Amino acid sequence: MNSAEGQRIQVRPAVQCNHSPSKSCGDCRLNTICLPIALEADEVARLEDIVQRGRPVEKGHQIYHQDQAFSAVYAVRLGCFKTIRTTADGREQVTGFYFPGEIFGMDGIAQSRHTNTAIALETGAICEIPFDRLQDLSMKISSLQKHFFQLMSSEITAEQELITLLSKNSAEERMAALFLSISTRFAQRNQSSMRFRLPMSRGDISNYLGLTVETVSRILSRMQKAEVIRVDNKEVEILDIERLRGLAMVDA
Repeated sequence: MNSAEGQRIQVRPAVQCNHSPSKSCGDCRLNTICLPIALEADEVARLEDIVQRGRPVEKGHQIYHQDQAFSAVYAVRLGCFKTIRTTADGREQVTGFYFPGEIFGMDGIAQSRHTNTAIALETGAICEIPFDRLQDLSMKISSLQKHFFQLMSSEITAEQELITLLSKNSAEERMAALFLSISTRFAQRNQSSMRFRLPMSRGDISNYLGLTVETVSRILSRMQKAEVIRVDNKEVEILDIERLRGLAMVDA
């Protein structure tokens, strides 16, 4: 995220995710996010039997496309992914960003067809989980079923948060809320919540927030001058979390 209108400030790169795509579910450091904590060792082994782990993907690769028949959900092992929806008049709307440990693809459950297209924002890896086999296993492992329901609830909450985000009158509120959301999600992965890398482009961010690229650049410059954040290319450092919450109009 390059701020041409603001002073260029060097920020040390955020800690990068280095989880090996070949690791088993039980050994993966992300398993506290995408797996039920209460799973026993033998239950983890049964889950591993159905998961296609660590499938590598290149930047720009489509995992699935809108209207494709639904067959699986996906856990991000490495990298970052976005989902987009194409409207009837051909416009593309970014509907979400997904980081390591997060699950995407659940948009296809209701109608057995995906309502979004999922695209890799950078080279990464995913774990593919066939949904019919996940359903069968969930019926045998109650904690897995409960956890998956929680994941579905989180997805619904994310949709509601996007609607709320787009309803905010201030473009600055939208940007601040996005930074806070990403900060929280990095913290859940035991990575720095105050300094992180944004793999998405300013075009993706502006599309997601319903703003122009020029507006995003102006707000970034304004936040830097106010010493709320520092930005260097795609590296972001939050300098004043309380003021950022104030800009986003949210409570601590």
